[in-house]
Amino acid sequence: MTALPGWRPKAHFTCGNVLSSGLVASSPNQETVYRFGRPLMEPVFREAVSQLKDDRQVVVATVVKTSGSTPQKPGAKLLIRDDGSGVGTLGGGCVEGDIWFAAQQLLKSGGGAEMRSYELNEELAAEDGLICGGTMYFLIDPVRQPVDYQIHAEEVVSAYEGGPPVAIANLMVAPKSSGFTVGAKLLIRENGEMVGTLGGSALDNRSARIATNLMALGKQEYVVDEETGVEIFVEAFTTPPTMVLAGGGHVSKALEPIARSVGMRVFVVDDRPEFANAERFPEADIVLTRDLVSGIAELPINANTFVVIATRGHRYDDTALEAAARTPARYVALLGSKRKTIMIYEELLRRGVPIERVRELRAPSGLDITARTPEEIAISIVGEVIKVRREKPKLGAKGPPSP
Repeated sequence: MTALPGWRPKAHFTCGNVLSSGLVASSPNQETVYRFGRPLMEPVFREAVSQLKDDRQVVVATVVKTSGSTPQKPGAKLLIRDDGSGVGTLGGGCVEGDIWFAAQQLLKSGGGAEMRSYELNEELAAEDGLICGGTMYFLIDPVRQPVDYQIHAEEVVSAYEGGPPVAIANLMVAPKSSGFTVGAKLLIRENGEMVGTLGGSALDNRSARIATNLMALGKQEYVVDEETGVEIFVEAFTTPPTMVLAGGGHVSKALEPIARSVGMRVFVVDDRPEFANAERFPEADIVLTRDLVSGIAELPINANTFVVIATRGHRYDDTALEAAARTPARYVALLGSKRKTIMIYEELLRRGVPIERVRELRAPSGLDITARTPEEIAISIVGEVIKVRREKPKLGAKGPPSP
């Protein structure tokens, strides 16, 4: 397999517990936080801010591209401090150990950003205890001064906390004699403002357009700029995925811990105090005792929000569903029968909800696993939410049933 232009050749390892360099493959003093089936990167950025404020050097290693089956996907990060400890993970095993060693060498030598790619053949994966076999591409990026990264990390943390979404474009591969620098960064804000440069205003503007399309859902994309031949990794960051439970009944109570277990924030709204309180929903981030319409309007809902309408009756379903349909939530689902759903959809159309939006609504909610109990229904709903998050938006993917 041939390495991409500008990349170091892939490393082929034969290793068990110890690398050929003598470095133990397991990374010491490593702190990892998993959310939604992949590492949550917020701790990496927080630690970068902390270290840079103390004038400490760090290396940030990022998975930028993968093919085949790999232990981590694009966006996974590992921060290595100058004392050799770290935060985050790239998937563990020999590859992570080698990158850990390379990062420490970069800090000692004063070298610049490097690109590396590794082929995880079946023998290597088996020896490392991994059920995978693919190729991983990494950016190993030393950060020596606050000006190089601190503002980027601070704004990413702010986006995670509910501030405006942001994106970072990283220059990965540059043709020889092009004048571009591997590791160059561009911070793109939601309002179009940019900090830094990838090496030219035209390239910056094209990268910003890509970033704008990724911000709503906090996605990543690896692209080749046709004008320059430069390869760029664009990462967007926004609030964590949020589940809004409109109604505090049995299904919502079952949903709360499952949604939290996959890294989602949970907001609950119900007009009954006995169903909307911290004792009933101890893991929820927000619990509102409001009528459903005003409660939904009050909550911070964006394109990374997933709303489940689970009220106690038809007259509450239709008003809550209408309120949710008028938000930018990526997923709006309704508990209930197909017959009830048809009636509510027809009412939404009469009230002026666009038919395109009605087609995006999901009912009955959840994957079809023949769920019966509140806990089974909750599992089916979270399963559907995970599926929706992993795929590109599709108009009418599970729209209204035919009358």
